[in-house]
Amino acid sequence: MLKFILPAIILFLTVLFWEKINELIYKKFNIKINYIAIAILIIIFGAVFTLLYF
Repeated sequence: MLKFILPAIILFLTVLFWEKINELIYKKFNIKINYIAIAILIIIFGAVFTLLYF
């Protein structure tokens, strides 16, 4: 049961504090984390569609 609750709590806290996390990363590395998240999402979708195609 812990294996279901722990990821749900982590996901909830990430969504809840997304703006603070984004601001911290922007101050430290001068890059918006939204761009990184979108790029990773596109790569994952591309890999899934490639594996489904072949």
